[in-house]
Amino acid sequence: MLLDTASLYYRAFFGVPDTVRAPDGTPVNAIRGLLDMIARLVRARPPARLVACWDEDWRPAFRVAAVPSYKAHRLAADGTAEETPPALAPQIPVIEEVLRMAGLAVAGAPGYEADDVMGTLAARSADPVDVVTGDRDLFQLVDDHRGVRIIYTMRGLTNMDVIDEAAVTAKYDIPGRAYADFAALRGDPSDGLPGVPGVGEKTAAALIRTFGSIDGIATALDAGHGGFPRGSRDKLEKAREYLDVALSVVKVADDAPVPEVDGTLPAVPADAAGLKELGERWGLGSSLSRFVTAVSRA
Repeated sequence: MLLDTASLYYRAFFGVPDTVRAPDGTPVNAIRGLLDMIARLVRARPPARLVACWDEDWRPAFRVAAVPSYKAHRLAADGTAEETPPALAPQIPVIEEVLRMAGLAVAGAPGYEADDVMGTLAARSADPVDVVTGDRDLFQLVDDHRGVRIIYTMRGLTNMDVIDEAAVTAKYDIPGRAYADFAALRGDPSDGLPGVPGVGEKTAAALIRTFGSIDGIATALDAGHGGFPRGSRDKLEKAREYLDVALSVVKVADDAPVPEVDGTLPAVPADAAGLKELGERWGLGSSLSRFVTAVSRA
């Protein structure tokens, strides 16, 4: 089980009231919400191994070089850091500390996003993989043959959708493993990806069904082939510069320099005394207790 940690703690931050606070008044809603999420996930779907994946770089240089608008709207005033809600920012280091003290594997890679970490660990795994996320970009990882699927949390932990190739096909009317090409055509305003102007979801799906991929579309354009949905050829021709680089931004890396990580759940916390002290300092209470019980295999 690979956790898209930031996706989950953002969901916790907005889903748990900020009246949940530490003894000193600091909000701990994201921390406690995340711990409760992980505890529920592990109890409901006990994994052989668990890795919390982390953004070492939320806006990698190689993606910005290809498409400068990539996540540009999320830049903080300093022009480098990601804009983060003030009440969430101090909770993030505590989350990482709790995970490490509990003995959970935390994985990242310099210059890469958590998506790339998950893509790389999924590619390395000889066993089936569940990727837990609220980010549909990761639908591109589904692979029925290898047993890679997405546990999609957009509707909450009580209504999680299991996304496999059939689910991608049912939702978007495209082949189950064609999501990255489809997403590049359609674009994604939440990531600052423009897509092909004038090509929406239905046209993007029709193009993928006809030509299979962006490479297939480019080949058809160069050869003067027909089969393009009405009006789309001119739009695609005008967007050739974007199409040439889009997949380098959209596609999740499967070869990021992620250190080897075992992910076996700990028999006992790595630092039980430190975890107890941290729990008391931040008022993590029953959320921490439930989490430790769920992830410890003593």
